[in-house]
Amino acid sequence: VNESMYKFTVNKAGAIVYGLGAIKGVGEGPIEAITNAREDGPFKHIFDFCQRIGKKVNKRVMDALIRSGALDQIGPNRSTLYASIDEALKRADRIAKDADAGMMDLFGVAVEESTEGAYDEIGIQHEWPSRQRLDGEKDTLGLYVTGHPIDDYEKEIRRFARSRIVDLQPKRGDSQIMAGLIVEMRITKSKKGGNIAFVTLDDRSARIEVTVFPDSYEEFKDVIQKDQVVVIEGEISNDEFRGGQKVIARKVMDIPQARIRYVQALRIDWQSDTVSSRDIQTLSQFLQPYRGDGCDVVVSFATDHAQGDVCLGQSWKIMPDDQLMYDLKKQYGQQNVQLVYN
Repeated sequence: VNESMYKFTVNKAGAIVYGLGAIKGVGEGPIEAITNAREDGPFKHIFDFCQRIGKKVNKRVMDALIRSGALDQIGPNRSTLYASIDEALKRADRIAKDADAGMMDLFGVAVEESTEGAYDEIGIQHEWPSRQRLDGEKDTLGLYVTGHPIDDYEKEIRRFARSRIVDLQPKRGDSQIMAGLIVEMRITKSKKGGNIAFVTLDDRSARIEVTVFPDSYEEFKDVIQKDQVVVIEGEISNDEFRGGQKVIARKVMDIPQARIRYVQALRIDWQSDTVSSRDIQTLSQFLQPYRGDGCDVVVSFATDHAQGDVCLGQSWKIMPDDQLMYDLKKQYGQQNVQLVYN
């Protein structure tokens, strides 16, 4: 918002500056108000932004600006900006009403509330998980800007999909494993009336078309969704018609399902010499929603005098879901929560 115009432009450094007009949900009126207000100097934070723009922006517009990344320069992170929307709009409305009511200072200027330490009252929020951030960009801009959904899984998927798409070679009769983002898909009917899915898989190294025949589609249709990161087991062959290669899928899994298939255990390295009943309760609260078929949970203890692993009982097997991994790493430390592969 401190640099973009309505259309795409090129700045002095030769970089392309994204046009505000390309953000879904932000119309010409708010953009005109933004560029006009910016003539008085750059925006400092979200409260300054809302105050200077006035009623040209509402919660829907603010939502789009934040999720697209347009306000990244005036806040600590998107999560904090998003949590500040209501308060920022409320303050801006209050200041505007005070000005309309003639509440002026001795110099004839509308009295403004202090916005030093602007985010102190809201508090700095934990940033959104990267997938939530990227989904916001895709929803508002039509593309991913700051990363790719597969980035978070890059190291992990190489444990079971050892070759990138660009390196895959046909092996007649052999099933191979690949992983990537479903960027395109279409469904057609077979002669018998079943659904056949044609999926384009992208792992940033290359793209490959995957065919999922009716029996497999019915089994895995809940996972075969656009913008889903998937792991596919299938047979690769040369595409004589279009060139390149193609895949006949035998199995399609999302990441948590692939973890169950290939992961031996979820390991937590305990960084304390003691374990209280409260510690046990906290851990059980994290695990409880994910109990069922899945992998073992192992808690590893180490002190100056001894070390050992405690494997939780079979009833505490868990589905190693992304949200669980995120919550555990936030609680116990990024390096202290790991998946152990077969």
